[in-house]
Amino acid sequence: MRLTRRQFVQAPSAFRLQTSKVRRPPNILLIVSDDQGFGDLSLHGNTQLATPNLDSIGRDGVQFTQFQVCPVCSPTRSSLMTGRYNYRTGVVDTYLGRSMMYPDEVTLPEYLGRAGYQTGIFGKWHLGDNYPLRSVDQGFHESVVCKGGGVGQPSDPPGNSYFDPTLQHNGKPQPYQGYCTDIFFNEAMRWIERRRRDRFFCYVATNAPHDPLTVSDRYVQPFRDKGLDDATAKTYGMVANLDENVGRMLQFLNKQSLDRNTLVVFLTDNGPQRPRYNAAMRGIKGTVYQGGIRVPSFWRWPGHLKPGTKINRIAAHIDVTPTLLDLCGVKPDAPHMDGRSLSPLFRGDEVDWPDRTLFTQWHRGDEPQLFRACAARNQRYKLVDGKELYDLSSDPAEQHDVSAERPEIAGKLRRQTEAWFRDVSSTRGYAPPRIAIGAPEENPVILTRQDWRGPRATWDAKGLGHWEVHVASAAAYQVTLRIPQAPQAGDANFRLASASASKKIEQGANSIEFPPMTLPAGPGTVEAALPAPGQPIGPHYVEIRKL
Repeated sequence: MRLTRRQFVQAPSAFRLQTSKVRRPPNILLIVSDDQGFGDLSLHGNTQLATPNLDSIGRDGVQFTQFQVCPVCSPTRSSLMTGRYNYRTGVVDTYLGRSMMYPDEVTLPEYLGRAGYQTGIFGKWHLGDNYPLRSVDQGFHESVVCKGGGVGQPSDPPGNSYFDPTLQHNGKPQPYQGYCTDIFFNEAMRWIERRRRDRFFCYVATNAPHDPLTVSDRYVQPFRDKGLDDATAKTYGMVANLDENVGRMLQFLNKQSLDRNTLVVFLTDNGPQRPRYNAAMRGIKGTVYQGGIRVPSFWRWPGHLKPGTKINRIAAHIDVTPTLLDLCGVKPDAPHMDGRSLSPLFRGDEVDWPDRTLFTQWHRGDEPQLFRACAARNQRYKLVDGKELYDLSSDPAEQHDVSAERPEIAGKLRRQTEAWFRDVSSTRGYAPPRIAIGAPEENPVILTRQDWRGPRATWDAKGLGHWEVHVASAAAYQVTLRIPQAPQAGDANFRLASASASKKIEQGANSIEFPPMTLPAGPGTVEAALPAPGQPIGPHYVEIRKL
């Protein structure tokens, strides 16, 4: 099916790629915010929140008006980095060992690094905290990131905060001063200034406005004064701070004479984490209705992409890597990509652009289930959970299920979903990647509740789980368990394959160190338990150091 420019671009004066040949591949600045919904922009009709700098990326560039992601963050981020559906990468969920991406996935920074780009990440990685899964293991030359899904979560050091946080600089903990979003942008600008004569890929992924809703009161009070509830006021305060930092970054690029050489891309990882203005869309984060998966997608490249263009063809997170590689003249040589380059739409010419079906699903469990929290969407229709059918051309708010009136459409999308699910599930299955123990790239290794698994694995005080690991070499190791406070005296236990240890712990103790033990090489499961009333509990941190 051949689609004309007028059919896929909303403005009659469709933009064109303004230079027929790109003499120098662009620098790339990719900005991704966390839990910022489609409606959290004044450009999208929010009358309570002003976002002039974020809006300017859309107004001065290209807006994809029908851009979708996953309903939660790690799955979206794995697709952004690989061009592949998240189930192919090993990422199922956001925590409890389900948000670790397999290290053999070839990432966008790995592709670009091979092509001579310098690559840096500043903010949230959320695809693995330990070797070989970290951002520094997956193609980033410079990395200033928070652990897990955000500052203050269980993988962080105790007491870590959005203010003056401890972050991971190139794989090592380092204290920073200031507010986390300010820090991420400051570090990104310092790095760009050092790399300004190189081609660079800079990924700024904030953990704002994700919970906990923490920001200086000077950003919050204006929204309280408008009568907004406290959660919304704090969220908007965090977005206002983000917008301010984006403005600083854009001014910095201009001052450094880098703005015309730099493609700036902005999007968010999913819908808002709680109800607020969301452009009349149904659903929020965690749902596969439009409010949970439709997000902003702005692309600005002065002199190359004509400002003010809106493209209404469906696009998604899986398209970001192939599009950026195409614009940079880099040909992927890795396994199958699910996304496609959107650059033909940028050019605005008449192109072969057949309709396609995009899929998204989220499952809070070790293995996803067919038709559970999933959506299949083509340009016009969307099937939710294998049964509800919506005609988005006439019902963008998804209020009227037309599956009874259009059973042939519902049936086709259902069959496509079944085929997609079989395909992505067969790529590698759903066993998690293993954390390396005793590798020179990371010693000691600290295992946290972010990545443990099992039926009792939780983030609360009564949780108990295990970790899937691979010991690099048989050797002597020191194992230390850490907890806030032991609830009672008794035996603390550790086991990994044939190695085990037990030692008395006193009530109120916050750590226990076992005598050095030899751990066998190869795959295994780390189990550690502490005495507690009723049933054992797990430690908050397990440190394993090769001696």
